[in-house]
Amino acid sequence: MNSSKRTDSVNEAVMKNFIVFIFSTSINCINGAFVYIYFQSEVFRREPRYVLFVHLVINDMILLTLSVMMQILTYTTTISVAPCCLILVMLITTSNNSPLNLAGMAVERYVAICRPLHHVQVCTVRRAYALIALIWGTSLMLGLADLVILFATQPLSLFSRKLLCYKMFIFNTPYHKTLSEVVQVLLFSFVSLTLIVTYLKVFLVSRAASRAAKASARNACNTILLHGIQLFICMFSYLYPLIVLALLTAWPRNRTTILTVAFLFFIVLPRLLSPLIYGIRDKKFSSQIRQHLFQCCKVVEKKKCSSNTVS
Repeated sequence: MNSSKRTDSVNEAVMKNFIVFIFSTSINCINGAFVYIYFQSEVFRREPRYVLFVHLVINDMILLTLSVMMQILTYTTTISVAPCCLILVMLITTSNNSPLNLAGMAVERYVAICRPLHHVQVCTVRRAYALIALIWGTSLMLGLADLVILFATQPLSLFSRKLLCYKMFIFNTPYHKTLSEVVQVLLFSFVSLTLIVTYLKVFLVSRAASRAAKASARNACNTILLHGIQLFICMFSYLYPLIVLALLTAWPRNRTTILTVAFLFFIVLPRLLSPLIYGIRDKKFSSQIRQHLFQCCKVVEKKKCSSNTVS
């Protein structure tokens, strides 16, 4: 465990954690703005694709908050294994939620373009909420599986010990490694296959569609393609420990700098992709963003005018 201790000075540790905190808070504020816009407009709450989109954003906010909390904890203190396990289970759950949610969004776009007459009956808001519940249930079971293995292979006294809250230090048995590899392969294969099949079917429909329908089909193709890019980036979070290990082996003296930079690039910044890919590209969302910005500007101008009048 000595190798796991931080070697930064107090000023360096504070600065690195401050940078991480600022980046994560800014991203959560941007994501929170999209969630606010969603709940302010009834139009969004009536469409299943926006329900799945806002769930992806909220899930990213939870994942980012827990990740940053664990990152800061590992810099500042050791904690008991029991609360650390709860944080790790939630991290595993939310990280598995993202690719499954992307698959659901791709299927929704496939039904909308390739089966437009059935879209209203198949893709309802109620079924979108049911899919979200299924995603959380599946991901939570995968997270709890690590905890069950820990109970089965380690003495109960472990849960009263204090360690750095890091997945590789807690879930470190060969069974955990095997489970993680199996889950990653199955999850990546399932979601990748779903995205490839839906993309090809939508692409074929777009080629055969009339001029009026081609624009919508082409937009759906681009959206599914962006799902694939986001899935690829999501998979980096699974490869994150291996990439960090390789970098640490090459540059062992820059340990804490590598950990901080890798955390920013592989965990923090990808959480900004959802609003950029779906929110800003979407005409309804972009118009709502402009409308809210215009209202904010009017409020600011009124306050300035009132303050000038008083003075």
